[in-house]
Amino acid sequence: MPELPDVAVYIERLQALFGGRVIERTRLKSPFLVRSFEPPLSAVEGQRVTGFRRLGKRIVFELSDDLFLVVHLMIAGRFHLKEKTDKLAGKHVLLGLDFAGLDQTLVLTEAGSKRRASLSVVRGEANLVDFSRGGLEVLGSSLSEFKEALLLENRTLKRALTDPRLFSGIGNAYSDEILHAAKLSPVKLTRSISDEEAERLHATTEAELSAWIDRLRSEVGSGFPEKVTAFRPDMAVHGRYQQPCPVCGTKVQRISYAANELNYCPTCQTGGKLLADRGLSRLLKADWPKSLEELEELKATRAIAVPSAPARIAKPSKARRAAKE
Repeated sequence: MPELPDVAVYIERLQALFGGRVIERTRLKSPFLVRSFEPPLSAVEGQRVTGFRRLGKRIVFELSDDLFLVVHLMIAGRFHLKEKTDKLAGKHVLLGLDFAGLDQTLVLTEAGSKRRASLSVVRGEANLVDFSRGGLEVLGSSLSEFKEALLLENRTLKRALTDPRLFSGIGNAYSDEILHAAKLSPVKLTRSISDEEAERLHATTEAELSAWIDRLRSEVGSGFPEKVTAFRPDMAVHGRYQQPCPVCGTKVQRISYAANELNYCPTCQTGGKLLADRGLSRLLKADWPKSLEELEELKATRAIAVPSAPARIAKPSKARRAAKE
């Protein structure tokens, strides 16, 4: 799912390419995309784009006549540029927006069979509050604001950073990168961290998000972000299971849960301790290795790859594979 850095760069390029332009025509290819009924989608035709903004992980098109288009890309939704003459064929195409005076169309696609991406037409800025989860915008926040959000509930650091009610725009990928850079365990409870750790996490969160925005902005340049993905080869731990940590060389480990996973370095973040995976812990019971040393011993004595992905973990969905590509 595109997170704060990806959405920030999307908005910059959308503003550069379509800011001030009039929406000439909407080409809706999937009725499941639109989640609002009044005003209708056709109401945006003839309206001028006055700006763009981010609401969490949502992208908001600001239009004349006090109208707004609110787009949530979810896991596999992506924007692309195509020629205006393109017929927008294909089951992944959801919407095309044609702009007056431009030969290109802004196209919204979604990989996979599940239609999770959404678009809502909103009249009146006051009604945008319905799309805000209330999380803190970390960039530019004070340490006291950050600590207040962090300590609101006693959650693991991973869960806290990805909770949109607490922090805005941070998801699975960048939370892994933030916690690795801050050298903090993803399962450490928020109310057990020290003042020094909270200060370090605040500074690292700002630094990582800013660095990734700069990196993605540099990659895109004057073009358009056509290959937005949550899995990047220059990430430290996210999506890098069993690959060496770029800091210490230890193999990255993971915990799989529901449709997500967290990735971490045992040496940098947990003092060499392996975090218990719920499924694997039940499978191995007392034999669950508590450290890297025990893991290597278990591998040597049983000649098995532990803890490799067990049979219970399903193959990634088409949407997840598409997002990775």
